[in-house]
This record gives sequence, structure tokens and C-alpha cells, in this order.
Amino acid sequence: MRRSAFTLVELLVVIAIIGMLVGLLLPAVQQAREAARVMQCGNNLKNLSLAMLNVESASRSYPSGGYGYNWMGDPEGGFSYTQSGSWCYAILPMLEQNALFQMPADGAVPEAPSATQKSGAATVMSTPLAVFHCPSRRPCKLYETLQQGLYNGTQPSMSTKSDYAACYGTYLDSKGSVYSYAGPDTATIAKYRSTKSWPQLGTKHTGTIYLYSKTTVGDVRDGTSNTYLVGERFIVPACYESMYYSGSSRSGGDDYSHYCGADHDVIRSTYCGELNGTTFTLSSGTRCLPYQDREGYIGGRFMFGSAHAGSCGMAMCDGSIQRLSYSVDPEVHHCKGMRASGSAASGAAVQ
Repeated sequence: MRRSAFTLVELLVVIAIIGMLVGLLLPAVQQAREAARVMQCGNNLKNLSLAMLNVESASRSYPSGGYGYNWMGDPEGGFSYTQSGSWCYAILPMLEQNALFQMPADGAVPEAPSATQKSGAATVMSTPLAVFHCPSRRPCKLYETLQQGLYNGTQPSMSTKSDYAACYGTYLDSKGSVYSYAGPDTATIAKYRSTKSWPQLGTKHTGTIYLYSKTTVGDVRDGTSNTYLVGERFIVPACYESMYYSGSSRSGGDDYSHYCGADHDVIRSTYCGELNGTTFTLSSGTRCLPYQDREGYIGGRFMFGSAHAGSCGMAMCDGSIQRLSYSVDPEVHHCKGMRASGSAASGAAVQ
């Protein structure tokens, strides 16, 4: 006799098979989506590095780290060491965002701020751009910002952030520890400009971008394809949406707008030890090795890293993109952050 319906057992078997197939398919779908996000993140790094190279071509030096986190960008500051804001601000015209770059314009230098300049700076800090955000980490929107006393801008409570940081290599006085500098006051900056005696910090910083930096391609003697320029930065996941505090110490490095001057929000270190000539001695203390984002890791505000599994993206001084393994050799990582290490390790593969 011909049956007109499934039995209950047959239906349950079909449902079980469909469930198994869905269970096998979901990880593949998630992996494909993450692969697409990694590719998009790499595209962001590519665009940022090419914009920085265009700045180098126009001003004969890579963009500077700015004056410090109490200084916002100003178009009258130019692109190089006289620019008060960070490299993120200096490259805006090269990202087809010249209108945003010109918002604080008032015809006066950064140390003589007007109401127009301060209001324009607030507008810039309140305008997020997708190119500064890793799609695996957080959406392109405004985030909570620490209220510091900006000299040349009105600080909004919610402002833009960036998931990428430039490389200052090591800071020789503090062995690559937390880099956080408010910057000098307006009178000091005015003196620097009038006497044309800007601080020369290249003897303390071994990387490419730092306070008042004016690094040229010729200064990158290890080779532009062997030296880090900008990459993904480590952030404590609790910092994705808001500032994160652990005791009295902020961790994760995400408290200021990325358009403000040099701070660990926009520049990171590769310090892992001491390089004496060609002899490298591994540090017994803090090492700025890259890490995947994770909760509870205090001290991550001065190292590179990302939300991606296995590796993070790094753009080199020639604009090429490399994947940096979290298990990278410390000596290789240390030397690739330096513009002129003179070590063979600078030419080694990072993954």
C-alpha cells in the first residue's frame, strides 16, 4: 500500500541531517566572513600607507607624530614636523578628505588658536572615517573620549578613534614603555617656530614616526620594504566601546581622538631588548611583541596587535603589506621597527 506521508522517525532523521549540515556549514561561513574582514583591514592599511607616502612625496618627509595629545591638527601646521596633530590628521588630504582637513583653518598657526579653529577642530574630531577602523573590531562611529585640555581645539565628549598606529620603534630613554606626552604650551611652540629650533628627537627614537619627526625615505637605511610604518594596534576589548580603567592605570590605549598629537593611541613601539651593534640582548622585562586583543592584559597600550587570529597587519615604509605573526621572533620584530638598525634581522620574514 502506498504511503502519503513521512513517519515520525523519518522526519526526525531528516531534521537531524539538516542540523548536522548547518553545523558544518556555519564555521565555514564565519571563516569566510573573517577572511573578508582581514582583507578589508589590509586594504585600510594599504590606503593609509599610500597616503603617508604621498605626504612624503609632497613634503619630503613622512608625516609627523605631532606635538602631543593636548594638540589637535591644524592645516596651517603643514604635513611634517610643524604639524600639531597626529599623522592621522596630516594624511587627510591624501585620503580625499581635504575639506575635513581644512575645517580648523583660520589663517593662523596652531599656537595662536581662534574660536574658528577650535570649533573646526571639534568638527574634525566628530567625523569618523571607515578607513581608520578594522571591521573585525568595531563599527565606524564616535566613541567616549577623555576630556583633556586641548590648546587649539574644543574637545567633544564623543570623538573619532583609530585601530591603527604608526611605529616609533623604541624610545631609548624609557626602553619602549608607555608613550604618553601632553606636549608643550603655546608659548613654547611659538618659540620653536620663531627660532626655527624644533626639537630633534631622532637620536632617542629609532622608528619612523614620533614627536616632531621629519623622517625621510633616505633615513630608512634598513630598506623601506624591511621597516614598519603603520600597523594594527593592540586594544583591550573593553576599550572597543569606551575607555577602560584598571586601578589607576588606563589600559589598552584608547582615550584620545586619533587626530590629536603623539600618544600611544596613534604610535606604538617594537621594543624587545637591547641592540648593541649587531648583538641583540632579549629584555628580561617588558617586551612589545604583538598580541591578539584580550581582556585583562595590562600594558598593551604600547604594542601592536589586532582582533584577528594568528597575525596582525603591518604596512612597511614602501607601502607594502605584511602579516605579522604573534609568534614573531623578538629580535626580528625589534629590528623591523627601527629605521636604521644595521642588523640582518631587519630583512628576515615576519611570518
